[in-house]
Amino acid sequence: MNRLRNLFAIPELRKRLLFTLLLLAIYRLGVHVSVPGVNAENLQAALRRGGGGGLFDVVDLFSGGAFKKFSVFALGIAPYITASIVFQLMGAVVPYLDNLQKKEGEAGRNKINQWTRYLTVGLAFVQGMGLSSLAMSQNAPGLEVVTSSISPTSFRLLAAFTLSVGTIFVMWIGEQITERGIGNGISLLIFAGIVAGLPQGLTTLTVMITQSLRNAPNVPPPGIFILLIAAMTMVLLAVVIVENAYRRIPIHYARRADSAGMSSQRSSYMPLKVNTAGVMPVIFASSVIFFPATIAQFTRWEWLAKSASYLSPQTHFWIYTPVFVGVTVFFSFFYTSIVFNPDETAENMKRSGGYVPGIRPGKETSIFMDSILSKLTFVGAIYLAAVSIVPLLISNNIPGLNFYFGGTSLLIVVGVSMDTAAQLESLLVMRRYDGFLEKGRIRGRSTRGGAA
Repeated sequence: MNRLRNLFAIPELRKRLLFTLLLLAIYRLGVHVSVPGVNAENLQAALRRGGGGGLFDVVDLFSGGAFKKFSVFALGIAPYITASIVFQLMGAVVPYLDNLQKKEGEAGRNKINQWTRYLTVGLAFVQGMGLSSLAMSQNAPGLEVVTSSISPTSFRLLAAFTLSVGTIFVMWIGEQITERGIGNGISLLIFAGIVAGLPQGLTTLTVMITQSLRNAPNVPPPGIFILLIAAMTMVLLAVVIVENAYRRIPIHYARRADSAGMSSQRSSYMPLKVNTAGVMPVIFASSVIFFPATIAQFTRWEWLAKSASYLSPQTHFWIYTPVFVGVTVFFSFFYTSIVFNPDETAENMKRSGGYVPGIRPGKETSIFMDSILSKLTFVGAIYLAAVSIVPLLISNNIPGLNFYFGGTSLLIVVGVSMDTAAQLESLLVMRRYDGFLEKGRIRGRSTRGGAA
């Protein structure tokens, strides 16, 4: 209790914490505000009738339940994540953008962030038009989804404008939490959406387990649920262990003479995390894989719908799995290259008189750290893919189970919780207060760059 009391004993920390909780509360309230002219209950019934639960459950997961309610926040933070991916990928191939990211400092990053916001608005409007068309296509006799009396074109424009404004507001909330609150704003918004759906998911799981124990028809045997719970437990343990795992790189500093003429040498180490990229590769991979399926729902292109169906974990798990693993590995390496720059780190070490024993300062140190970081990133990428897929493999054998118990959900919830706790821990320690833990420290990740 003393450690929790310390959170409110520091005025600055108390303001940050209350500010974060206030914005998260506003975000959750907005989820329940539907777009004008839409009957949210009829929309959910129409989606269940259309059999789009697998895809829509995933999209609804990342929007915190706002998608199926056709809320003003129905698009969530997805357009911003997509825009961030576009500019980060372009930064690797366009020299001007690469120069802004790496050489222009804070001014360059601010300019890229501004362009990312502009692209977010465009993507949100286009997706809003598609989402409004989807809502109108669900209209059926006795099940009116769109009840607006205005023309279809006017409704599409109104819905697209409303959803775009909602996305901009969500993006603003995320940025404000990152700058003036505690934790990473974008990750916390996704975290809040998943946690909000956990009570309902736990209720569904409890009912299904009870029915299974009573040998009810059309319910999997108890062994499947035991495997699922065991897999979820292993995922939680793996996340806690790997997120705190790091490789120590020893660093020695040149001998310096003190006022008495005695020379001394300082030694330290640089911790390189096994999973430097955090949960962002999984979020990026999920957004990229389900983007074609989302577009297919808004259009009548049969070839796109057929192609997107092969990326569904519910119907084509063994095709979805290698694609998901490959995309996750790619974004793990890509995002790590943004978060950690070996050349810059090696140059800073050289200027401060530091060196790795047995490695020449400068370029050779950069190559050495890049080699170690590549091996760690590969291990971290495989870990991310494994903990995301294993629970999903088991839950696919349980019809009707919520997507909340997939590895992706658990990874995001645990990873974001640990990152936020690590930031709180560091803020308390900086002000000479005891942290949350009796022993040890929680080590966080760098959150610089991109949508993270």
